[in-house]
Amino acid sequence: MHIKINLFKVLVSIFLISLSTTIFAAENITSTDSPIGYWKTIDDITGKPKSIVQIWRDQNHLLMAKIIKIFPDNQANQNKICVACRGEKHNRPIVGMVIMSGLKSAENQWTSGHILDPENGKTYKCKARLTEKGKRLNVQGYIGLPLFGRSQTWERVDLMSG
Repeated sequence: MHIKINLFKVLVSIFLISLSTTIFAAENITSTDSPIGYWKTIDDITGKPKSIVQIWRDQNHLLMAKIIKIFPDNQANQNKICVACRGEKHNRPIVGMVIMSGLKSAENQWTSGHILDPENGKTYKCKARLTEKGKRLNVQGYIGLPLFGRSQTWERVDLMSG
């Protein structure tokens, strides 16, 4: 009886160690192989930070993104609105606005989505790809073919560390 109890304890211990290793590995995959999280967007022309964007997965496992903070030229203007947007986004605050939607996973890149440029109110087809071990996200907006588009590199930020 004593041997059976010890064997049971050993098996339970092995199972728990195996489970914790699997969970730890899954967390690491998420941070480097997934764009889910927070990203700093950089202005193409000035090279200065433009906004902080949060990316998440919706109920259909498609990627979505919204602006959670902007870095306007005038710091007093955190309530900037999308004057150029059409439809339901017209004259709505840019902070909180969903700007990217519908991106589908395809081998370390995400395709077939759409991205809104709040500066001009236009929506473009979109694809994204992680680089530098998940520290950067290359986001490309385009009309027609990706060859005729514009790319931005977003930098991953950790809002929890301050």
